[in-house]
Amino acid sequence: MELVGGPLDGQLLGITAYAPEERADGALLMSNHGVYGPGGRSDYEPRPGDPDRWNWAGDTP
Repeated sequence: MELVGGPLDGQLLGITAYAPEERADGALLMSNHGVYGPGGRSDYEPRPGDPDRWNWAGDTP
């Protein structure tokens, strides 16, 4: 699926190994380009009505 917005905008994430319950929650992904730099994480959540895209919800240390 495609990541939309934030530091990972436009990148693709393979989610075939995720269970449906895990997909519903989104993911905190390691990102060197987020607000917190190397070691920080970017929060992406499923876009309502579009399962092929996840929206950026912010960064966390």
